[in-house]
Amino acid sequence: MKHSIKNRLLSGTGLILATCLFVGVVILANTALTTWRIDLTENKLFTLSDGTINILKNLEEPVQLDFYYSQKAMVEFPLLANYGTRVRDMLEEYAAHADGKLILNIIEPETFSEAEDQAVAIGLRTVSANAAGDRVYFGLVGTNSTDDEKVIPFFQTNRESALEYDITKLIYNLAYPDKRVISVISQLPIIGNENDVSSPSWTIINALSEFFEVRDLGLNVTEIDDKIDVLMLVHPKELKIQLRYAIDQYLLRGGKAIMFLDPLAEQDRTQPNQDTPNVLPKLDSYLPDLLSAWGLNIAKEKIVGDVKAAMRVQANSPRGPQEIDYLPWLRLTEDNFNSDDFSTSELNLVHMGTVGSIELAEDKGLTITPLIETSTESTKLERDLILFQRDPSVILQNFASENKKQLLAARIEGNATTSFPDGKPTSDEEEKQETDANFVKQGDINVIVVSDTDILADHFWVRTQNMFGVDVPQPIANNGDFVINSIENLSGNTDLISLRGRGKYARPFKKVESIRKQAEAQFREREKELQANLEETEQKIQQLQQEQGTESSFLLNNKLTEEIEKFRQERLATRKELRSVQHELKKNIEKLGAQIRFINIGLIPLLITLLALIIGIYRSNKRT
Repeated sequence: MKHSIKNRLLSGTGLILATCLFVGVVILANTALTTWRIDLTENKLFTLSDGTINILKNLEEPVQLDFYYSQKAMVEFPLLANYGTRVRDMLEEYAAHADGKLILNIIEPETFSEAEDQAVAIGLRTVSANAAGDRVYFGLVGTNSTDDEKVIPFFQTNRESALEYDITKLIYNLAYPDKRVISVISQLPIIGNENDVSSPSWTIINALSEFFEVRDLGLNVTEIDDKIDVLMLVHPKELKIQLRYAIDQYLLRGGKAIMFLDPLAEQDRTQPNQDTPNVLPKLDSYLPDLLSAWGLNIAKEKIVGDVKAAMRVQANSPRGPQEIDYLPWLRLTEDNFNSDDFSTSELNLVHMGTVGSIELAEDKGLTITPLIETSTESTKLERDLILFQRDPSVILQNFASENKKQLLAARIEGNATTSFPDGKPTSDEEEKQETDANFVKQGDINVIVVSDTDILADHFWVRTQNMFGVDVPQPIANNGDFVINSIENLSGNTDLISLRGRGKYARPFKKVESIRKQAEAQFREREKELQANLEETEQKIQQLQQEQGTESSFLLNNKLTEEIEKFRQERLATRKELRSVQHELKKNIEKLGAQIRFINIGLIPLLITLLALIIGIYRSNKRT
C-alpha cells in the first residue's frame, strides 16, 4: 500500500515537473530563439530565395513597410484570413533577414480610425466585410528615406505564387528609386514623330513610358552605354555590322535585352525595289550572327501554325462569308505560358501573328527557358503559302501536325561567347591594326527572345474607344502585360531576376470540389426545369389576362378567371418547389462541408486517441 502511494506521488511530481519544464522551454524559445525558423511546408513557402536575401542584406538605407491588415474583419473570409496569415509571416521573415534596415509596422485599421483615413488616402483597396459597412484592408505601403512611396493596394489570392516577387520588387524599387532606362532600336515605326500627328507612337511605347524612361537609340549608334537598363530590339533586319557588334558587347558586359524577331513582319511596309519589282522586299529579321553564337536559330521562311490556337476570322467562301480558323494567327492561352516565370505567370491571353519557331541548333551550355509555346497540334508552314494564299481554308487543308510544341518566346541565360571573335569590325585598314581595349570575348547574358514583332502591333491587342472625344485604348489581350512584365523583370538586378514563382498556400480539396460540382449539377438541372415551367406559366397568365380584357361575355370571363387562378396556384407551387430545390442544394453542400470538417477535426484526433489508449492498455497488460 505504501509502495503504491509512493509511486503515485512520484508520478504526480514527475507530471508537475514535466509541465513546468515544458512551459519553461516555451518561454525560453519565445525570448531567445525568435530568429530560429524551420520551414516544413512542401514548397518551402516561408523560406526566402537567395535573391531576396541578397537584396535585403545590401540595403544601404532603411525601408519602412506598413502592412494594413484587418485581421478581425477577415473572420468572415476564411480563405483570405489564411492568406493574410501567410503574408504577415512572410513580411516578418523579411524583417528578420534585413539586419534592422527593414522596419515593419502591422496596422489594423478600425472603422473611422486615423489608420483607416491613412489607408484611404494612400489608395488601398478594400472589400466589404459585413452589412454594417465594415471594410477589409489587406495591402502594403513601402516608403524610403526620401519619402518615395510604393503600394500593393490589395494582396490578391490569384497572385499567391508571385507573393515573394511582388514584395521583393517593392523593396528593390524603394532601395533604387531612379526610373529605369529602356533604349529602343527598331526598324518598325513603333516610336512616333512628335512633329507629325499622322505617325503616333504605338500603344506599347505609350504603356512603357508610364513605367520607364524610353529612349530611341536609332540605327546609327556604334556604342551602347552600360547604364541602359534594358535594350529593346525590334525587327533588326538590316543593322550595320558596327551596331551588331555594339549589341554583342553590351550583352556580354551584363546588359539585359528583349528581342523581337520575325520571319514575316506584317507591320513592315517596305515596298519592292523599283529596279526589281518582281522580287519581294525583305520582311524578315533573324539576327543570325548573335543567335548562332548562342546555339539558336529561327526556322527560315517558316511560319508556325497551331490548329488548337488558331484565331477565328471572317472569310469569303462559295456559300458567302463564314468564320474559319486562320492558322498563322495565334490566340494563346494559359496552357501555352510558363507559369513559373514572372514574364508569363499571370497572363491569360496573348495574340501573335505569323510567328517563327525558335530552335536549338547547337548546345552552347546556355539555359533556354521556354516562356511561350504552342500546343503539340502545331507545325511549320511555308511562308510563301501565307504570303500568296488568301483563302484560310486552303492553308487549313495543308496542315499536318508535327506532334510537338513549337517555341515562340524564350529566356536565354548563361555564359556566352562573342559572335565577333576577331574583335571590333572596321572598314579602314589602319584602324584594323588597333584593338579594342574593352573587347569582351565571354560573359554572362540574360536575354528574352520573341519570334514575332506583330505581338507589339495595336490591332493585335488593343481596341480604341472614344470617351468624351478622347480615343482611349482598351486591351483585349495581355500582349502589353507580357512586354512590361518582361522588361520590368529584366531591368531589376540579377537577384530580382532570379526569383521564380512559389507554390500556393491554399491546398484545395479537389475530390471534395468534384463531389460538390456533381451534386450541384444534379440540383441545377431540376432547378432549370422548374424555372422553364415557371416562365411558361407566367406567359399563360399574361395571355389569359389579355384575352379576358377583350371578352364581353360574363360566363366566358368567369371561365378565364378560373383558368388564371389555376395557373397562379401552379406558379406558387412551382416557386415553392424551386425554393425547396435551392434550399436542398445549399443544405447538401453544407452537409458535405460538415462531414469533411468532422473527419479533419474530430475523427482523425479521435482515432489517434483510441490508438494511444489501445497501445497503453496493451503495454500495461504485458507488464502485468
